[in-house]
Amino acid sequence: QAKYALRAGVEGTINQALDLTDLRRARYRGLPRTSLQHAYSATAINVIRLDAHWTEQTRSPRTSRLTRLAHQLAA
Repeated sequence: QAKYALRAGVEGTINQALDLTDLRRARYRGLPRTSLQHAYSATAINVIRLDAHWTEQTRSPRTSRLTRLAHQLAA
């Protein structure tokens, strides 16, 4: 159970990284620039989490891209 709990936390972090920074595809070719992109993405996620912690916001539940698009069009 402890291993699964650890994995659940890691999976959440990976999911957040994929949702916020679109890390499935690298923007650049070559290991040095790709590594730099990943470092910047990790820094951005940490800043977002720090801001949420400092402002005491909870993460919103996940919504599909279609739902987000519908909200944008309605506004």
